[in-house]
Amino acid sequence: MDTHSETYAELAAVGPYGVRPGHALITMVEPHPGHEYAYNRWYEDDHYYAGAMAMPWMYAGRRWVATRDLQLLRYPEKSAVAEPVTAGCYISTYWVTEGRYDDHMKWTVGINKRLNRDGRVYQDRTHVFTAFQDHEATVYRDGAAGPRDFHALDHPYAGLVVEVIDVERAEQRAGLLEWLRSRHLPKVLAGSPAAMVTLFRPTPLPGDRMTYVKQVEGVDTRLTLLWFLEADPRECWQEHFAGLGEQVAGAGLGARVELVAPFVPTVPGTDRYVDRLR
Repeated sequence: MDTHSETYAELAAVGPYGVRPGHALITMVEPHPGHEYAYNRWYEDDHYYAGAMAMPWMYAGRRWVATRDLQLLRYPEKSAVAEPVTAGCYISTYWVTEGRYDDHMKWTVGINKRLNRDGRVYQDRTHVFTAFQDHEATVYRDGAAGPRDFHALDHPYAGLVVEVIDVERAEQRAGLLEWLRSRHLPKVLAGSPAAMVTLFRPTPLPGDRMTYVKQVEGVDTRLTLLWFLEADPRECWQEHFAGLGEQVAGAGLGARVELVAPFVPTVPGTDRYVDRLR
């Protein structure tokens, strides 16, 4: 069978190949009740690699989990992202090389069609919040010291907080982004256990996506923030994260926090935490 192997050498010789995370895949998933162990093993043993890391230009990834006690810390109770707000006990985050989004998408659509056809897609799960997103900014607590955003999924951070913010109208998002980047985040990060926050805006999924993944909402009005923590989120939740919703609402920017959700990293190759999801 001709696999056009020479094409790989041609593709490697052209186009962007920097290290910046120009794009991300952020996918929060809820395994159906009774399928938690089987889902975890499928994702870790097969899909994380064959359906993600083996793809061109997806160069870093990490899985995170929310045990039941972490799920119960989430807010707001009525969320435009998760219904109920506790849905989505696993989240996976991946970086895609800046300028390679279109190239990656061609591959990911093709490989997922193949995986589905070959029976290598686990169906007993629900995509709660799955979107490819474009990188807008990264704000660091310690300036030039410490890991950069391209290290974030490889550095052994102890926790992740996912924050999703919506504005009422598309034209308000630029003002929200500027306020977050220049005023709000530097203040909140100072002296906190969070080393950095990466900010992304969602992009539409292609029309030929898998049917079990719903089209992305909030493409013009939403920002997704990933807070990378050096401490377990349980230890610092009340002091540093419980009030984020009020702070955003009080800024007068027409913005509302639709999700603040803490996670801890999974331990690859194990079923640690699976018995603590319900």
